[in-house]
Amino acid sequence: MTDNNEAIANALELLMINQNGIGAAIEELAKWVAERGSAVIADNAVKALQVLDLNAKGITSAIRLLRQE
Repeated sequence: MTDNNEAIANALELLMINQNGIGAAIEELAKWVAERGSAVIADNAVKALQVLDLNAKGITSAIRLLRQE
């Protein structure tokens, strides 16, 4: 693997870790909001989590490709 690809893979991995943390925080907030009767807002947060999950798969694939070289 080239140094450039390694740097990109490392940066993507850090972004993925941040994304996972943000996702966990959104999930906790969505549960808190749902418990207080704001189901619509909680559903919107869950939809945002689904987008994060979908994008995480793409980021993971990119990291794997960069590290295979």
